[in-house]
Amino acid sequence: MLSISVEEFLIWKKKQLSKGGEQQAFALLLDCMGGISASDLNLVNINLEGNIQLKKNLAFLESIWNDHLLKSCPIQYLCGITFWRDLKLKVTNKVLIPRPETELIVDIVFNIFRKKSEKFFFAELGTGSGAISIALALAYPFSDGVATDIDQDALEIAIKNYINSSKKSNLKFYCGNWWSPLESFKGKLDLAIANPPYIPKDTYEKLPKEVKNFEPKVALLGGEDGLRHIREIIQKAPLFLKEKGWIILENHFDQGEKVKQLLIKNKFTSIEIVKDLSGIGRFTIGRYK
Repeated sequence: MLSISVEEFLIWKKKQLSKGGEQQAFALLLDCMGGISASDLNLVNINLEGNIQLKKNLAFLESIWNDHLLKSCPIQYLCGITFWRDLKLKVTNKVLIPRPETELIVDIVFNIFRKKSEKFFFAELGTGSGAISIALALAYPFSDGVATDIDQDALEIAIKNYINSSKKSNLKFYCGNWWSPLESFKGKLDLAIANPPYIPKDTYEKLPKEVKNFEPKVALLGGEDGLRHIREIIQKAPLFLKEKGWIILENHFDQGEKVKQLLIKNKFTSIEIVKDLSGIGRFTIGRYK
């Protein structure tokens, strides 16, 4: 650990933030690479005397911050870490950075399966970093889950994140496209979850460069209308879900009604479009028959 005065640290911090960038991104850099948590920062602002302990020197932290500002590379990729709900997750450019709004998927599950002692069997299709599946496996220790991803590199990141987050073995990982690795689980699932690529082609071309240039295209682009993967997932879901089994899908802000119609067409009931914290219909849920 390196020791510097609080005064020197605060002058340096002010200089870095004056260059631009978001406070939240800078806080993530300090936490992941510098070893200074949000609570440490609060204490520093109260007690201006004394020293602060750093895992890396200021020049190193500044070089990462400059990289972030100059190249628009997400700070999560530069640090190799992101925080999501109460998880600390490894991320690389092989996986999408899990978004805060996606955290609501876990809350939707909590509303369906209210007791943490419940035993149910769930699948997440396209797990990426593993965030959703790991959160559910931890929240429901008596339940079992399976998670798929088409990319073996992404799957290895998810497996590492699970090992780092849990000492249990109630979550298994399978490589393959959507349902294809889960043939042996037909008719056995109580719940299926997917946050698939849903961005329409025209919208994808206009994405901010920090997303378009760095995050995996395969995890974002959903075909011409954005619904290509959602269609496939919904059409095959009845083969894998138990009767009365649930499906939860994340979709683009304007796709809720179209996803609802796809669910109706495939014999789902109890369909609901769930809004995120911004009031956008971000999730569509349904029950099979």
